[in-house]
Amino acid sequence: MVQTLDGITAQVLQSFKATPDPRLHRIMESLTRHLHAFLADVELTEPEWFEAIRFLTDTGHMCSDKRQEFILLSDALGVTMLVDLLAHKRPANATESTVLGPFHRGGAPDLPAGGNIAPLDTDAIPTYVTGRVLDTAGNPIANAVLDVWQTASNGLYDSQDPEIDGLHMRGKFRTDAEGRYSIQTVRPVHYQIPSDGPVGSMLRATGRHAWRPAHIHFAVSAEGYEPVTTHIFDSEDPYLKGDAVFAVKQSLICDFKQHPEPRHFTAEFDFVLVPNSPAA
Repeated sequence: MVQTLDGITAQVLQSFKATPDPRLHRIMESLTRHLHAFLADVELTEPEWFEAIRFLTDTGHMCSDKRQEFILLSDALGVTMLVDLLAHKRPANATESTVLGPFHRGGAPDLPAGGNIAPLDTDAIPTYVTGRVLDTAGNPIANAVLDVWQTASNGLYDSQDPEIDGLHMRGKFRTDAEGRYSIQTVRPVHYQIPSDGPVGSMLRATGRHAWRPAHIHFAVSAEGYEPVTTHIFDSEDPYLKGDAVFAVKQSLICDFKQHPEPRHFTAEFDFVLVPNSPAA
């Protein structure tokens, strides 16, 4: 039997016909069509295919409880932001979501209002981030949880820094009866995403840079509302228009204002959550 490109694709599609889950069947069928069309379009060679297998294998080997190279790959290819846009269609006044990133960790300590997530970063300038958590009608949400994390002023997350043992630059905060929160930290800095693995190799091979603009991560949740995973970005950062993971949204850009004597920065940002739908 003579095989053709279309014939092989048809055989693979036929093999998925008995898939009992309709959603899985649709995904596998579309994946097959697009993957086979890509291979035919670029006329992929055997050495290139084996290089792709090696790349994915190396990506898996870089994953650990402290680092997720596949998330980093998804971020750097813009896949994470595409999924984000498809999955989180919110009202215009609700806080927009963005990438989780590969460095979120569980177990962040519960801190009081004004608690400091940066106790070891003593040489950096203190920064105070305040605001409210509101619903889409502007009403305050009490007891909302803000899971906060960022790099230290050296541009490293705690899991990257060999001098840090345990959790640092992380904390969980709760809003008061008026929906207010208050966090002490340091002004975020731009930093390079990890480039010592397969993702870094891809960036270098394609002439791309690895910089992310300065930001603080937030995962905000409250009972009865849809949670949001997002950042606030420093409005003065030079990489706002060239984020290596394409995660900047205009509504998430925030001013960090400098104050003298004693020198410190302040930033204000309100998070707006969407009530759960009746179906949810």
